[in-house]
Amino acid sequence: MAERGLMLVLHDVAPETWRDYRPFVEQVDAHGPVPMTWLVVPDFHRRNPLASHPDFCRMLESRLALGDELVLHGFYHADDQPPPRSLGDWFMRRIYTHEGEFYGRSEASARERLERGMALFRQLGWPLHGFVAPAWLMSEGTRSALRDTGLDYSSAPGCLYRLPDFQHLPAPGLVWSARSGWRRGLSWANAEWARHRHAEAPGLRLGLHPVDMRHAFSRDYWLRTLREELEGGRRAMTKFDWLRSQR
Repeated sequence: MAERGLMLVLHDVAPETWRDYRPFVEQVDAHGPVPMTWLVVPDFHRRNPLASHPDFCRMLESRLALGDELVLHGFYHADDQPPPRSLGDWFMRRIYTHEGEFYGRSEASARERLERGMALFRQLGWPLHGFVAPAWLMSEGTRSALRDTGLDYSSAPGCLYRLPDFQHLPAPGLVWSARSGWRRGLSWANAEWARHRHAEAPGLRLGLHPVDMRHAFSRDYWLRTLREELEGGRRAMTKFDWLRSQR
């Protein structure tokens, strides 16, 4: 049987969300060496510019030294485009999410945001291999711009895309919506169904969000699932390391 990878992915990483993640990360570290993938937002909601938080940046650098990966996750992680003009766009941008920064963005606009994010990573001396759009929403313009970046991959809920050709590599992800009790209950059921369905998938992603860390039910689920998947034979890997294993 081919080796099965497990990717622990922290979404929406920013100075203000670190207080949510820190206890969880400490618990994972206590478990043993588990590589993590951190989806870093350069200026989360326009109030968290990384340049203004050197201690936070040094913490992320220490994670690189441990073998973790830092990924560009949008730039502001906020939808700052003109108001939606169609019912479909209104649903996607006002009901589904308010954070689809790269949904509907033109190629020129997407390219400018991508280049700014990549330049910041270079300035900070951080290696960069991947880009993940907030809420995994990418316009055709964004996809076109990504092809010219030289990055290795992007992702969607069920796969990683090897760039520049957007080669589809199945890597299903578990994700919760933890904002209310009924959402957490439904998320638990959906995640357990997905774990069973994708038990033999070559790669499985655990997609965590800051709000998951604010509730014991969801936080404990991720810790338990991580432990069970590792004990079941999966190997913890960063997303880029898993991508390189899929030659």
